[in-house]
Amino acid sequence: MNSALVLPMTTASGPVRVTSPAPREVWWQLAQSDESALVSQTPTWLDCICATGPYADASRLYEFEGGRRLVVPLARRRGLPDRLTAEDSWPSDWGMGGPLVSPGVPDETEARVVFDDLARRPALRVGVRFGPDAHPVWAAAAHRNFQVEDHMTQVLDLDGGFDAVWERRFRGRARRAVRRAERSPVEVEVDRTGRLVPVFYHLYEQSIARWAQQQHEPKALAHWRQTRNFPRRRLEAVAELLGESCAIWVASCAGEPAAAIVVLRHGAHARCWRGAMDRDLAHPVRANFLLHRLAIEDAGTAGCRYYHFGESRPGSSLAAFKEGFGADNFSSPDYRRERLPVSAAERRLRGALKRLMRFQDA
Repeated sequence: MNSALVLPMTTASGPVRVTSPAPREVWWQLAQSDESALVSQTPTWLDCICATGPYADASRLYEFEGGRRLVVPLARRRGLPDRLTAEDSWPSDWGMGGPLVSPGVPDETEARVVFDDLARRPALRVGVRFGPDAHPVWAAAAHRNFQVEDHMTQVLDLDGGFDAVWERRFRGRARRAVRRAERSPVEVEVDRTGRLVPVFYHLYEQSIARWAQQQHEPKALAHWRQTRNFPRRRLEAVAELLGESCAIWVASCAGEPAAAIVVLRHGAHARCWRGAMDRDLAHPVRANFLLHRLAIEDAGTAGCRYYHFGESRPGSSLAAFKEGFGADNFSSPDYRRERLPVSAAERRLRGALKRLMRFQDA
């Protein structure tokens, strides 16, 4: 890793010391002390990104005069000049990044220092995707050059233990589906060593074929696109680097894998990162309901306070599935500054291609 660049800054609120890349020991201290920290905000997540793509550490540590420290996890695309590269938290399909702060939360002046510094970065694009608990101070302090796009994420509160979650938060439909799965010939296995990566990825490739049919997308195109966005080596790297914090749950019917989910843990948060299934096997026995029920109980036993179901499109069947477990809906804002309207051009191109093939989002 390159030696850190230390930049003293003087602001209206006093001197600020900026170090990039952020020293790992400080980053880990904040990841352990910030109760809102997700696994995707840890240095290990950046290691997973760099191990499977052309990225390097561009994280930034801000040290304020009053003692507050703040790390913005960032990955920089390698091999491009500064003005053609991107610095993101995180790159597409890697989920949420966002600042880690200790002690407490930044005031509006400190948050504005961060946005102003990121706005001055020479990169073509700088993006920061916040988690579902982003403090309002960030919206108040956002630099005028940053555009914001809201995403909906769904989170289940595990307060009170699993019995309370089952009785008070699971809806009747979810409880009935779980009981049906428990009466069915479904066997569930959980692995924390990476041994079940091939099983999960086989189900993922089966899911791609189903999604292609639902979306009116050519199967070959769907396979190329989805395996490029989520290659097997990505799951292998996450399983290897996170170790026991990465659990792969697999439900089988008559010895055949039917459904699987990948659940990641850090601190008070468990996150269902990926899911896949053979619908013909999984749906009749409600295998996915059983997997989440077991993973939710496991998260609570491990001391987690929240179970993150991930992002959903409002009003979709996937959102309704997660709401059945009692998950609440939260905004997860994505702030993006671009020197050229690259994202808008990409959206227009994707929209034109979708219309051409009569694509329908599943």
